[in-house]
Amino acid sequence: MNPTTSSAPVRVGLVGLSARGGWAAQAHLPALRSLKGYELRALSTSSAESARAAGEKYTVPLAFGSAAELVASDEVDLVVVSVRVPLHREVILAALGAGKAVLCEWPLGNGAAEAEALAAAAATAQVRTFAGLQARSAPAVRHIRDLVADGYVGEVLSTSVVASGRRWGATFEPAGAYLLDRQNGGTMLTIPFGHTVDAMAHVLGEFTDISATLATRRPVVHEEGTGHAAPMTVHDQVAVSGRLASGAVASLHFRAGLSRGTNFHWEINGTEGDLVVTGDHGHLQQAALGLRGARGTATTIAEIPLPDRYLEVPELAGLRGTPAYNVGAQYAQVHADLSQGTAFAPDFTHGARRQRLLDVIERSGSSGARVC
Repeated sequence: MNPTTSSAPVRVGLVGLSARGGWAAQAHLPALRSLKGYELRALSTSSAESARAAGEKYTVPLAFGSAAELVASDEVDLVVVSVRVPLHREVILAALGAGKAVLCEWPLGNGAAEAEALAAAAATAQVRTFAGLQARSAPAVRHIRDLVADGYVGEVLSTSVVASGRRWGATFEPAGAYLLDRQNGGTMLTIPFGHTVDAMAHVLGEFTDISATLATRRPVVHEEGTGHAAPMTVHDQVAVSGRLASGAVASLHFRAGLSRGTNFHWEINGTEGDLVVTGDHGHLQQAALGLRGARGTATTIAEIPLPDRYLEVPELAGLRGTPAYNVGAQYAQVHADLSQGTAFAPDFTHGARRQRLLDVIERSGSSGARVC
């Protein structure tokens, strides 16, 4: 079945859906099951036994003990990659080799070079690809983008973000131990910062020059429950400043863990008005967001309600307030792209471009130099 030409459901194979739970079960599964136009046809895990357990728990017809078996199945149109970052490359290349469309969670690759190689492989395979940068699909983010484009703040002069990374603080969950090692690619810079800077660029435009300060202020952290000490090489402080293509000045500061004060605050300041976005943590792709603003002669900011038109996928109504909502919003865009040939959702080329930005930030942080 070719999902670009058929009205039949897009048959999904979800790599990494475990009976023990995790992100695929929390977000991808409810999103797919809420939306028309998708059929969760297959899953794969790390063994035949665990795959059988997941298949029975989630009533998925096909359960494979390896991703290679899943991507080879004639009953899968779209391969969704929901495994740890170091495993992305192998699964993606197998899916591309089988001619399957691929949606990969963010970050796309373990570093910019790997992301570039995956984008090149996708171009050679000539299949549709999607990078899981779902923060830009959030209704509030799309509303903010339209407000700025429609001139609510006038000319944008500056923007600033202060946010908490939630993880990478003084303690860590046992299942998240791999996130402590920078070499594994799942860091505060790549995950919450990456989602947020992508949404910011979607609203305000790309950076033209950057200066970054990166630090690991807690090189030793402790496991929740046991108190066992573990080394951490991930940067737990990320401070970035620079200029956007419009000339606006931008700054972002992410701190690890959660703050007793501010956990997400994003301001957009312009010649005619101001917008203030607040949330409960710095994972913009998951956070519960509030929007306030003022313009013209107003001297204090007030709540700006979200218009109903940004909630245009009624099947997702039951997921409001959960991490699955924005994932579902992106899946709706992906379905439109596959069925109508549009390009709403970011693809691997975009994902590689975003990881180049993160690489620039790391190089600036290492050298102390401003990078253009």
